[in-house]
Amino acid sequence: MIPTDRAALAALTTLITLHGVMLMALYAGVAPHPPARIPLFAMAPFLGAVFAAAGAALILGPLTTGAGRLLTLVTIVLSLVSFGPQKIVDPAFPLIWPAVVTAWIAVITLALLLSRRWHRRA
Repeated sequence: MIPTDRAALAALTTLITLHGVMLMALYAGVAPHPPARIPLFAMAPFLGAVFAAAGAALILGPLTTGAGRLLTLVTIVLSLVSFGPQKIVDPAFPLIWPAVVTAWIAVITLALLLSRRWHRRA
């Protein structure tokens, strides 16, 4: 396995872990936790979609197959809904910043790796 593949696997695993911890906090009612519902959707099904996309990307190869790259991109977009720059103005930011910054690092890593892979193919 080449180092870029390991980095992509590690970044996807990081996002799975962060979303999993948030889901556990929601179910346990441990603050800070995400709201059970937001105007667009309920949180548990959304987190399930993140787990599904990231897990499928891990299995398919996040950088090596077209479907894997697409699912990696979906994971990035969904993760930005959970941990994107909008979290800076969230009142809970002083409590959740470690998870937010960690997610940003994982998302940036995946975005850079995908960009490099797409540029090599072009």
